[in-house]
Amino acid sequence: MAKPTPPLQQSQPVHSALSAVNITFLGTASAQPSSTRNHSSLALRLGGDVWLFDCGEATQHQVQRSTVKMGRIEKIFITHTHGDHIFGLLPLLAGRLNGAGGMVDEADETRTVDAANKQPLEIYGPLGTRAYVRSGLAYTHTLLGSPYVVHELRLPTDPPGASTALPPHACELPGRDIPLSDGVWRDILAAPAPSVSVSAAPLAHSVPCVGYVVSEAPVPGKIDAQAYVPHLRRTGTPLSAMRILQQGGCVELPDGTVLQGPARRPGRKIAVLGDTYDPAPIAALAQGADVLVHEATNAHLPGVDPDTKDAETYETLRARSMSRGHSTPQMAGTFARRVGAKKLLLNHFSARYAGNDDVDADARRIMEAIRDQAQGEFGGEVICARDFMSIDVPLPNT
Repeated sequence: MAKPTPPLQQSQPVHSALSAVNITFLGTASAQPSSTRNHSSLALRLGGDVWLFDCGEATQHQVQRSTVKMGRIEKIFITHTHGDHIFGLLPLLAGRLNGAGGMVDEADETRTVDAANKQPLEIYGPLGTRAYVRSGLAYTHTLLGSPYVVHELRLPTDPPGASTALPPHACELPGRDIPLSDGVWRDILAAPAPSVSVSAAPLAHSVPCVGYVVSEAPVPGKIDAQAYVPHLRRTGTPLSAMRILQQGGCVELPDGTVLQGPARRPGRKIAVLGDTYDPAPIAALAQGADVLVHEATNAHLPGVDPDTKDAETYETLRARSMSRGHSTPQMAGTFARRVGAKKLLLNHFSARYAGNDDVDADARRIMEAIRDQAQGEFGGEVICARDFMSIDVPLPNT
């Protein structure tokens, strides 16, 4: 009989890979929405769960128009509290948590929330996120049918104990104030998942802003069945022992031979940055990212964009973008090269850049030029996002 034993490195358990990881852009505009781009929001699908990054105006409508399932949204990560990144949060909360308006006679409201037995929807964001949610729900008299919690990522310059003068909403559970440590917020999830962690870092913008890095735990390596099956058959060991080997464990055969499963390989890493003119503080966390999502608000496109002013140069446009806290495609490409990203996804485009480049030739020329500018600095694959674009993130081949 086979003598299966636990994995050799019991202190570093092997986790199965997520069944699927997908990024769907729900909004790719900056500042003003347009007929082809909604305000900022991105859905990250991890297996069956959905995590949103930013929640600009009309995100709830975008979810309804997409393949993203509202009921699957478990966490929302806000990068900063500018309106184009947060104005859609309250409507989405009401939709996700079975919200309703106040009753004529509040005593007639019979719905109760058993918060202790319901998993709350988790919201993460910088200082002000909790106050915004609490005030918005209070002054719109919004009732909810399920609990939520807001965790704030605090900077050393934030006032101690700062929150809001309003009392918590009836469905609000106590959230954490997470301090910056060594320049980053590491492993911020309140209830860490066995296969995914999230860390964050401050970004240079016109207001406090956060970038997030989602990291999958190491997963089982690729297994060559022909390296193991002959040994199992030779010793009469049930082929079910392959399950242990596939997870990186070891199996001792009746003749004393020990078979060791393949070494683990890195899981996926996805970096989602908020608005920024300098993302250097997140560089170490984002190193080697399989996907880097970076803004590219403004571009200098003489001969391509008819709105380009004759007196404008790349240098003057770059300086103007940075003064407003934003990046150009070249800046995004430079940072992607710095961190060794495998793929760069550009978003948060000025309203002057239409998002229907899949059907409009003029829009296509502009977006291709923006892509080429980033690619010239990066050297790797660059994709300019448009609303409802959906991109799978496969496991690395290594």
